[in-house]
Amino acid sequence: FNIMIVKEISELLIQYSGPLNLLRIDWAAGRDMSQFRVAFDQAVALASRMGVSRLLLELDALPDISAYDQAWLATQWLPPVLKLPLQQVVIVLSPRRAYNQHVVEGLLLAARPQIGFDVQFFSQPVPGLRWLTDYSATVPELLAEWDMAFGPVAPAPSGVVEPRDHYGRT
Repeated sequence: FNIMIVKEISELLIQYSGPLNLLRIDWAAGRDMSQFRVAFDQAVALASRMGVSRLLLELDALPDISAYDQAWLATQWLPPVLKLPLQQVVIVLSPRRAYNQHVVEGLLLAARPQIGFDVQFFSQPVPGLRWLTDYSATVPELLAEWDMAFGPVAPAPSGVVEPRDHYGRT
């Protein structure tokens, strides 16, 4: 499959592009965090199975991450992520999600010595996708498929399109 919507994890909206070696993941379970760990474990297994090198992780819809889930992310989830063949990761968090941004930045700072891929923050998915794919000509096709499956991507309220803090390879 060149580009496909993956529907095997009900808490996540997922899109895969074989030619771009890309996985796009968005939280879809609203305020219900009961399956957060299971869904994120399944997402790592999916990324591993597909051998993706590019990951776009949209976390804007994710509720505030509890201290217990933060500890789980640091000790149980992040180590397998660091073993994936990732080269580039985009994390989408708008400025209104400052708490989760601080959580993610803390996890990345703690794991920085083990991170072997480039991590960038974007406030909206489309510019992040463009950066992640090196402005690939297939981006419009990816966006059209995503919109058809999940509805259109809302424009960013801030208008900020440039990457924010940089983590990973220096």
